[in-house]
Amino acid sequence: MKILIAMSGGVDSAMSAKMLKEQGHEIVGCYMKLHKKPGYHEKNIEKVEKVCDFLGIKMHILDLEEKFNKYVYSPFIDTYKEGKTPNPCALCNKFIKFGELLKFAKSIGCQKLATGHYVQIENGLIKTARDPNKDQSYFIAQVPKEVLADMIFPLGDKMKSDIKEMAKNLPDFKEFGEQAESSEICFVDTTYIDILNRHYDTNLPGDVVDASGKIIGRHSGYMHYTIGKRRGFEVFSAHEPHFVLSIDATKNQIVVGTKSELEKSEVLVKELNMFVNESEFECEVKVRYRSIPLQAHVVIDDDIAKISLKQSAYGVASGQLAVFYRGDFVIGSGFIV
Repeated sequence: MKILIAMSGGVDSAMSAKMLKEQGHEIVGCYMKLHKKPGYHEKNIEKVEKVCDFLGIKMHILDLEEKFNKYVYSPFIDTYKEGKTPNPCALCNKFIKFGELLKFAKSIGCQKLATGHYVQIENGLIKTARDPNKDQSYFIAQVPKEVLADMIFPLGDKMKSDIKEMAKNLPDFKEFGEQAESSEICFVDTTYIDILNRHYDTNLPGDVVDASGKIIGRHSGYMHYTIGKRRGFEVFSAHEPHFVLSIDATKNQIVVGTKSELEKSEVLVKELNMFVNESEFECEVKVRYRSIPLQAHVVIDDDIAKISLKQSAYGVASGQLAVFYRGDFVIGSGFIV
């Protein structure tokens, strides 16, 4: 089988390519240029070239910066401007890796696209990875169901520690096993504020208000805050910790309150991507990547899902992805309103 593999210069994609080649497949490597971060691509392309040379496979460099700006980078900037919290990795997987890259794979005659994601596909559904600490099912939950048949994830049933150890014991792959883990958001060097400052003046002092709208303090600019944050703003005469409950971008205000006020038992979700044809169901829901799955009842009406949590969640942020699970399987997802 002819397979295109997305290669980043990291150990996961390098070892995935090696495994597929050893299984007898015809492998083609591809590195994607998605942004112009100085010095980023040169070192990664050099690493990918090394792997392709070791394995004796052809390598492509695909410039997808224009599409990345449209589908990932610009929404990232705009979402923060709206006072919400974006999820660029989910958008990148949907539109770029399993969208534009898959189109390229088909255009050069590949039957499948492989990546180094830690996730599994079983019975046409996304299944969590064997390694719970590296599971990336959350981040690919927006990928359309029909695309899954074209995907291969060689590491889904592997442990990350084993993959790194295997690489360290192979002379040609040793450097990949020993290198540090890459950042989750590829175009962010330090913090997201550094990115926003290229486009906006984020230092716009404004009022801190309570849930009733009463002014109780000051902040340094609403884009510096995300839901659940408890530092970096002033609350006059506060005697207990206060957390960001919501953000009003139009008024340059942040609404704060006590931890109990941060609790949410109902969540609305839009832009649904469902893998089951059900309008009402029980499931577990993750409202953030690292959050614990919570038992929930979900009702879908007019492409909006109303999630009733059986245990309250903290720090539920507009713009983040809510992913519905049934056991180990993803049954749908959508963005929090």
